[in-house]
Amino acid sequence: MAGAFFFLRLNDHVQYLRRIQATLEERDDFHGTCHTSCKLGRWLYGKGPEEATSVGTAAKEVFDALFEPHERFHHASKEALQKKQEGDMAGAEAAVTEMHQLSTTLIHKLIELDKLASRPQPGQNVEQRHHSDELLETSAN
Repeated sequence: MAGAFFFLRLNDHVQYLRRIQATLEERDDFHGTCHTSCKLGRWLYGKGPEEATSVGTAAKEVFDALFEPHERFHHASKEALQKKQEGDMAGAEAAVTEMHQLSTTLIHKLIELDKLASRPQPGQNVEQRHHSDELLETSAN
């Protein structure tokens, strides 16, 4: 599996976070999505389990640990937007703090997945790994 693959998922998350932040700063009008509809969520509930499993048991465990903070991140971001709209700045700030803490957790887990994916799989030679990378790049497009 290509080492950069999980960084694509990380980028999806960061772009979502930026849109929420821009809306909170009144530079955008993004209302967010549910945790299964964003790009990261579609991957988590779609091809993600298979792709993580292909990296190995450790990667699957890290992958499984993404679900709960990801769902909580969406709840916190929605709450931040709602509190801001209601004029509750203290509530909005508390939700933003939680949102950023959860975002940090997600980012660390995605980086960990990327590191695991960058390691050669047991019994896999360099040619097989290169071929796997090519297949993944083709399927990502």
